[in-house]
Amino acid sequence: MASRGTAALVIVFLLVVAVTLAGAAPPASPLICKIAYGIKERETCFAVAKATRMPLKKFLRFNPNINCDNLFIGQWVCLSAVRA
Repeated sequence: MASRGTAALVIVFLLVVAVTLAGAAPPASPLICKIAYGIKERETCFAVAKATRMPLKKFLRFNPNINCDNLFIGQWVCLSAVRA
């Protein structure tokens, strides 16, 4: 009886592992910036995105580590990027 219980636990464990691995997405390749832009006085993330007719969500995806509350003059941001 113990072997049936052990076998059942092993099967459940393997099913959980298989389902977990099946749902895992492969790591995305990094973005390479093709067009950079230097922030000017009083510009915001929203203003730059709007001026370049880019949705803010896309702008933030191109600039994942940006702190929109603390932009500084001359800070480089990415306006166009491609996957490596």
